[in-house]
Amino acid sequence: MHVSVLLNESIENLNIKEDGIYVDCTLGFAGHSKEILKRIKKGKLFAFDQDGEAISYSKKILDQISGNYEIIKSNFVNIKSELNKRGIEKVDGILFDLGVSSVQLDVAERGFSYHKDAKLDMRMDTSNPISAYDVINNYSEEELIRIFFEYGEEKYSKMIARKIVNIRKNKKIETTLELAEIIKSSVPEKYRRNSHPARKVFQAIRIEVNKELEVFEKALNDAIDLLNTNGRICVITFHSLEDRICKLKFKKESEINRFYKGLPNIPDEYKPKLKLIKKIKPSKEELENNNRSRSAILRVAEKL
Repeated sequence: MHVSVLLNESIENLNIKEDGIYVDCTLGFAGHSKEILKRIKKGKLFAFDQDGEAISYSKKILDQISGNYEIIKSNFVNIKSELNKRGIEKVDGILFDLGVSSVQLDVAERGFSYHKDAKLDMRMDTSNPISAYDVINNYSEEELIRIFFEYGEEKYSKMIARKIVNIRKNKKIETTLELAEIIKSSVPEKYRRNSHPARKVFQAIRIEVNKELEVFEKALNDAIDLLNTNGRICVITFHSLEDRICKLKFKKESEINRFYKGLPNIPDEYKPKLKLIKKIKPSKEELENNNRSRSAILRVAEKL
């Protein structure tokens, strides 16, 4: 069962108006969308997802609440063009929940989990031509080191990449458990005792396969442009690199351009676009009930 992280906090901070237009960039299994839809009597919710399974599940849930919604089967990188196609130029609130749905992680065939055996896949969008199999079997040792270190913050990146390259000289690496075993055998015994040594590497591969950081950065820029004055944006991240992108973007857009500071008349394009509202971490209670919330951070900003 997928439990939405920081659910109440994010819904509360969207400041939902009953006639507003809202966007859930990550529909998943409708945890957040359901709560937004309950609060908009005359407005409209647009929800993005590229996973057919999640869409059909969520549709049943949302239909029980109201028809004031539309699910857009697309990556949220297309937020602006997809909304423009529907005649929507401005919206009142946008939510990003960047966690991988626990249902996706739990379905072995999707190849996201290092606990269950499956073909190496990890594609959020199954029409994506590049899968985890391609990354592991075709990327150079240098590229693997960079990905594991940058996206997984894995300190044994070099040892793991070298072992992968050596093994694939003789045979292709096909499955999740096969890869997890290779990772495990590449790191010191002591390191294995703290947490599963494959966790960071699997995360890194997933980010690479789905181009998650580039996609998020573009979508975040477009989302800020789409907001109405006083519209809110809520971003839930689970990874320090995603949080950093969000933090820096919010910071940049909430400051006056340094060349214009102190001037009596600042041109509009140099005024801050955003006001920072708050940064929230999960409560002690949520951490106890849902260990997937342990690295979550919610950042909230408002359009000026």
